[in-house]
Amino acid sequence: MKHYETVFILNPVLSEDQAKDTVDKFVKVLGKAKAEILNKENWGLKKMAYPIQNKSTGFYNLLEFTAAPETIATLETEFRRDESVMRFLTVALDKHAVLYASRRRKGEFNKNKKATKKEGAEA
Repeated sequence: MKHYETVFILNPVLSEDQAKDTVDKFVKVLGKAKAEILNKENWGLKKMAYPIQNKSTGFYNLLEFTAAPETIATLETEFRRDESVMRFLTVALDKHAVLYASRRRKGEFNKNKKATKKEGAEA
């Protein structure tokens, strides 16, 4: 089992519920393939660097999981079949990226949020 991370952009025309259902569909695809979901993040509606399909924004989502290499082909086929997915990228994580992702999940890099909490406690 290798560690993977997939970021995909959903069409901004979707409602929040439709976007959530679409993400759940891909989580189920991974579940059927016996992949273990480590992290699922919704980054929300963001402006893109360049238009895709005449859209300048999209719903960004991240899935971090461990799976067999054959699972990636299945997942990417589902991405291609779904019209609401505008772009996707799946990368295999090396040991350094796995460590970084683990620390990011724990919130070790959110220094601004920690500083704000400390200031709020002092006041």
